[in-house]
Amino acid sequence: MTVVTSETALCNIALTRLGHQQISSLDEASKAGRLCKLHYGPTRDAVLRAHPWNFAVKRVTLSLDVATPNHEYTYQHSLPSDFLRVVRTDYEAAGYNSADYRIEGLKLVADDSVVKIEYIARIEDVSQFDALFVDVLAQRLAAEVCVALTDNANMAKNIWEIYDLKLREARGVDAQEGRPRDIEAWEWLDSRN
Repeated sequence: MTVVTSETALCNIALTRLGHQQISSLDEASKAGRLCKLHYGPTRDAVLRAHPWNFAVKRVTLSLDVATPNHEYTYQHSLPSDFLRVVRTDYEAAGYNSADYRIEGLKLVADDSVVKIEYIARIEDVSQFDALFVDVLAQRLAAEVCVALTDNANMAKNIWEIYDLKLREARGVDAQEGRPRDIEAWEWLDSRN
């Protein structure tokens, strides 16, 4: 896999998987350009949320809000602006079975005044993407735009099946880099099937 340096290059990988000609920019007026521009961001975020990719994991101590939840929890914390998904909290990292918190909008509510999390961040710089993530993202993007570009539902079904296989492979490889997080053990096992 070649190094991908732009969103357009990543979209072109997806388009070639459909047998479609490449685009010069996401801003070009072609149907492929408009579809790639429309689907790229949401598809990237969906694939980031699908697995705790090592390149996208960040750690932070959440800021305690002055406002408090109306009921059930004692404190509310602001989530980072690039937040996509909690991987685990310091409570879970310490070996407890579960942490008592809930994500509500852009807040995390809990009974603890200090909450540290590992989370999946929205990574927009394509040069930071792992090679297997690029492969999976390109496949998912191809699946998302397939019917609109090819009018071929059978092809789209095949592209989605390949996406699922690529996602499993990438999860397995990614999960083997370092000591696995407890929360992702089921994902690693699923990737082996």
